[in-house]
Amino acid sequence: MSHKAEAVFVPLNIAVLTVSDTRNLETDTSGQLFVDRLTAAGHNLAARVLLKDDLYKIRAQVATWIADDLVQVVLITGGTGFTGRDSTPEAVACLLDKQVDGFGEYFRQISVRDIGTSTMQSRALAGLANGTLVCCLPGSTNACRTAWDGILAEQLDNRHRPCNFVPHLTQANACESRG
Repeated sequence: MSHKAEAVFVPLNIAVLTVSDTRNLETDTSGQLFVDRLTAAGHNLAARVLLKDDLYKIRAQVATWIADDLVQVVLITGGTGFTGRDSTPEAVACLLDKQVDGFGEYFRQISVRDIGTSTMQSRALAGLANGTLVCCLPGSTNACRTAWDGILAEQLDNRHRPCNFVPHLTQANACESRG
């Protein structure tokens, strides 16, 4: 259920990182889904990068975006599985000032209708760092669609009530009171 207040939409600057050992920009349907959804919603694509699953390269890229005052949101797809090379949560968790525990919990809850008990293996997570929201999601296009349509579209919209992530982000307009 969407609850939108009468307010002017605030577009956010969103960076998209795909972590994959096998994809390139032409075959990256998950990253492209995020690009398509965020631009259709009225947000700005701040950057798009594809990296191999390397903990230190992932950490360095995300840290660069966290330090960039123009990037308000980082969406990461891939590297959240259980193989030896899947290291996105480990790369990102230490950079976060605060974790958004409910993000992974809710992502798993809404994923159960699509993938059943396999949702237990999701290591989706999100948190805030230096006024930047960082979200780590599985690499499947369906998982990214579930995350955008079920969580991110509303939580990245400053008009969504009773609350959203926008007032916690760098250079974002403060949200009106709940009153």
